[in-house]
Amino acid sequence: VRFTKIFADCFLRPSTRKHLRTYITGQTSALERKSIEPIALAAGTPPRTLQEFLSLSRWDHDQLRARVLQHVVSKHADPAAIALIDETSFPKKGEKTAGVQRQYCGASGRPENCVVAVYLGYATETFHALVDCDLFLPEEHWAEAMQRRRAAGIPDAIKFRTKPQIALELLRRTQASGASFKYLTADELYGSSSAFRAGVAALGITYVVEVNPTVCGWVTQPASAYPGVHAGTKRVDQAWRRGGPPWNAYHIKETEKGPVVWEVRADRFWPSYDGQCLPEGWLLQLRHTVTGEIKYFLSNAPQDTPLEVLLHVAFARAEIEQLFEAAKGEVGLDHFEVRNYLPLLRHLIVSLASLLFLAEETTRLQEKKLLVEPMPSQESCRSAIRPEVAAT
Repeated sequence: VRFTKIFADCFLRPSTRKHLRTYITGQTSALERKSIEPIALAAGTPPRTLQEFLSLSRWDHDQLRARVLQHVVSKHADPAAIALIDETSFPKKGEKTAGVQRQYCGASGRPENCVVAVYLGYATETFHALVDCDLFLPEEHWAEAMQRRRAAGIPDAIKFRTKPQIALELLRRTQASGASFKYLTADELYGSSSAFRAGVAALGITYVVEVNPTVCGWVTQPASAYPGVHAGTKRVDQAWRRGGPPWNAYHIKETEKGPVVWEVRADRFWPSYDGQCLPEGWLLQLRHTVTGEIKYFLSNAPQDTPLEVLLHVAFARAEIEQLFEAAKGEVGLDHFEVRNYLPLLRHLIVSLASLLFLAEETTRLQEKKLLVEPMPSQESCRSAIRPEVAAT
């Protein structure tokens, strides 16, 4: 009851507010299936009333989503907070659920029929939460298919947006609410987008984002800001000059299987976009010492930024995967059975509140095993991420 009072002004009627408490209680309970019917029956509530809570009742879900963010920022503020950008998918059968389409499904690791939502996570030294989200509507079959859109209840005002565009909207909405991030990390789907990186930088956020090996730029600053589309550019996987920066091994973390160590080299880099030289930044190449896996990252961090800080931000992305795992395993984020746009969006937003409640209760009770393990702060990252033995 105390927790749901945070969202009291999102509701005009006490009965609707009570349904929020019922939904959050069900999502954070030990129920095996956390869809509407099991939650309603466990609470002694007719399932139809809980269905109407998501689909028909008048309440401000946008304000509830804003309250989640404001609560997290007010209680867990940190000047070095990291924004975590990623999407998660929900396998669904049929063609009627808003946004469903055959596309890459991260839940299964292969293309299949699914719904995708883009998320913004908030990470500090001691606390992690999902603070905003939005539904991705694929361009194919949804952008101009008015009959299909109306059948799924998608408002005409909702236009096609790429995932990076949605992510930028989440960040801008966050700043409009008075919250801010010092750093941001995201995978190559977002990092490879010059427009996304520019948008993040315009918000005053330092990013460390993974990029596709085919991203191009210059290893020395060209004489002109518009040197030409291909004049002297190199792909990031070919940008390492002979006699350039050496490989150095960094201890990233400890696991049950032993230490995780990546070899790293870093150099200054000028990304290109449509023949234009973009602002100077960092290019990082990482090589896993066991598997040989290679990753590339771009960052707009200042030149004097310690490499340990860049790695700390880059590897913070693992936190949002843990948050998705907790959201699906603990609060039934993927248990929805609604099809229309509004109840689906409301389910995703209420799930933000349910996960926040569970995380805060876990922290408050100081259980031995936290929902998400604490991540080291910028100040302590040098002890968590530290140089090992230099490699040639």
